[in-house]
Amino acid sequence: MNYRCFGGRPGRSSFVKMGKNNLNWTNVATNLLDQRRHQRIRFSTPPAIRIGYAGEIGEGQIENLSLSGLMFRSNLSLDIGHTVGCEFSVFGSSVIDVPASVVSRVGDLFGARFQTGPINQIIIDDAITGALARGQASILTVHDLAGRKVMRISGGLNGTLRGDFMHALTRVGIEEIDLSAVTTVDQAGLALCLVATKHHSVNLGSQSACFAEAWQKAQVTINEPGCN
Repeated sequence: MNYRCFGGRPGRSSFVKMGKNNLNWTNVATNLLDQRRHQRIRFSTPPAIRIGYAGEIGEGQIENLSLSGLMFRSNLSLDIGHTVGCEFSVFGSSVIDVPASVVSRVGDLFGARFQTGPINQIIIDDAITGALARGQASILTVHDLAGRKVMRISGGLNGTLRGDFMHALTRVGIEEIDLSAVTTVDQAGLALCLVATKHHSVNLGSQSACFAEAWQKAQVTINEPGCN
């Protein structure tokens, strides 16, 4: 089962509906602004992208996105340092049509930096904000707070974050997880937190309403006879 925090908006019945005051969307957006400017945002399902280059049109998938650029997979043979046209929509957002400079390549995975004006940047920002609020996108960052390593998760807490989550847990040495900006959580996300608390003695810090409810229910299930 998935759990979702709502800001008074309708959603699927499989989610637990919370009151509209449980999550301050203005604070979430403000806290994420600097992160998403350069931090790569991952998606639960990679959005499709059309790439135009040297008279060819190719299809691909976005691996991650920020206000400054993106990483995507494409079967086109793109040259580093050249400009490509990118056209995509993030889960029903307005269509974003923007040129970008190819800056890296590993196999069919390309990194590109946007050549964008203020209008496109606003559209990209709105698309990212909406995807995070609906839990279709996720940000995981690690911060030093008073000498302690704190992992912050924003948007969806799900299996998409497993690689980054486990790397931070086992290689960085996390002491606390801030979950105050989590907007949806599924079983895979709860399992990651269980590993962190049970096997790495990590403390769960601030929590959004939907995560707190999902975590409480998960603890009840774990403590039922026959579940240990």
